[in-house]
Amino acid sequence: MSARSLNKVMLIGNLTRDPNLRYTPNNTAVCSFGLATNRSWTPADGGEKQESVEFHNVVAWSKLAEICGQLLHKGDKVYVDGRLQTRDWRGDDGQDRRTTEVVIENMILLRSVGGQSEEGVGFESDEAQVAPRPARAKSKKASEDAGKSSDSAMPDDSSMSAPVTTTDDIADVEDVADDVPF
Repeated sequence: MSARSLNKVMLIGNLTRDPNLRYTPNNTAVCSFGLATNRSWTPADGGEKQESVEFHNVVAWSKLAEICGQLLHKGDKVYVDGRLQTRDWRGDDGQDRRTTEVVIENMILLRSVGGQSEEGVGFESDEAQVAPRPARAKSKKASEDAGKSSDSAMPDDSSMSAPVTTTDDIADVEDVADDVPF
């Protein structure tokens, strides 16, 4: 029975609390934080605009955990991707507990300067190593030139060790910073 399956989660949202960085008895870093994602829609019958917020528990391990603990703060907008994991345990009160969390493999800190998007700072988890993704400066002139000539405005991606993701690459992302209810 070799059925294929996929467990992949990609989220863009705002941190609901400062990250909690701790270490296991084996001295492995683990960082946990909350992430809020917003959704808004207008009903088909033309009613009032509706909104909802989802809250996600996020966990990072090893070097990525240390980076998250150093760089992230409550309210920051981030992109994360990873997998869902459900854990069961018995609480101090003897009750059985269960939680589902997003165990991340990649994180990109999305920053906004003066209302204008700035390139994201990204980190990718690899069992033994986490490396920052190189940032690509993109001026207005370079953007215009890129439309005229496909490769002349940007450096060759083959020299980069990891793909570069910028806030420009993520289409139709609404600003949720003001929508977080806390």
